[in-house]
Amino acid sequence: MIRVLAAGVLAMIVSIIVGPKFIAFLRRNEFGQHIREEGPEGHRIKQGTPTMGGLLILVVATVSFLAVSKYKVPALTVLFVTLGCGAIGFLDDFIKLTHRRSLGLRGRWKLLLLALITVGVGFAADHQHLPTNVFIPVVHWSVELSWGWYVLLFLVIAGTANGVNLTDGLDGLAAGTGIIALITFTAIAVVTYIRSGNPGGRFDSRLDLAIVGAALIGAVIGFLWYNAFPAEVIMGDTGAMAIGGALAAMAIFTQTITLLLAIGGIFLIEALSVIVQVVSFKYFGRRVFLMTPIHHHFEMKAWSETKIMVRFWIVTAILCAVGFALFYRDFTFFRR
Repeated sequence: MIRVLAAGVLAMIVSIIVGPKFIAFLRRNEFGQHIREEGPEGHRIKQGTPTMGGLLILVVATVSFLAVSKYKVPALTVLFVTLGCGAIGFLDDFIKLTHRRSLGLRGRWKLLLLALITVGVGFAADHQHLPTNVFIPVVHWSVELSWGWYVLLFLVIAGTANGVNLTDGLDGLAAGTGIIALITFTAIAVVTYIRSGNPGGRFDSRLDLAIVGAALIGAVIGFLWYNAFPAEVIMGDTGAMAIGGALAAMAIFTQTITLLLAIGGIFLIEALSVIVQVVSFKYFGRRVFLMTPIHHHFEMKAWSETKIMVRFWIVTAILCAVGFALFYRDFTFFRR
């Protein structure tokens, strides 16, 4: 357990210490955020704010994890998905910066790259002999998906990565909600390790999952120190896609995919708001929300960024508490 704490504390301290120099580097190289014209008027002042801050999260979390890990396959796969999704986000950010526009990598290329990441996850899951069924809490159903399980992996990874990316529209919003969700999955990994009856004994892959989770939590907390309103740096797609990928991979390897609907509920709400808006406008010619993703709707209703951020954090905490409670109650069913 000391390794889990060490990974988190090390990542947080390094992230906070290195942060100012990293932000200065981004400013010197003019890696500034481009704001889309159709966005809220108040966001124009953020034009030029250093972006791609997610690189700080990725580097610090990776170094901290590798420093204390025992390199078990599940944790290494979580790191692989995190770095892979982060690389897709980085490519997106880089295109935006070089072309000086708010549109980056085309959607079909993102999906193709995410599919390649899913293939790697599928091989790792087979190596770990993960079951191809999913347990649905409350109703206590265990649904065997067979080959459909691999399709589900893609939907989980792509959906969560893009959901967090859509949430990253206000200072501190994606980072704060991401931290709460990561803490929940890390707690799930710790509880699973403790209830395995092996604490203090042989090093367990579930403990390694907690280590990678703690490293990510510490790195994102350090980043949030500079990303809180008014933000000195923006994580960009690099950080948002990486956090989403990490959450998806943690859900897969803790065998709690269904709980991601609650733990990542705020990201699901953000994504659904966009889908509802597009479908409603396309087929009925009317908008359900003033602007999407939904956090912009509340901005248009004159809520301050800080008010939206804190309330979204609260909703995330409640949803994560529900998810963790369901896991704890049905622990034996999730571990079959």
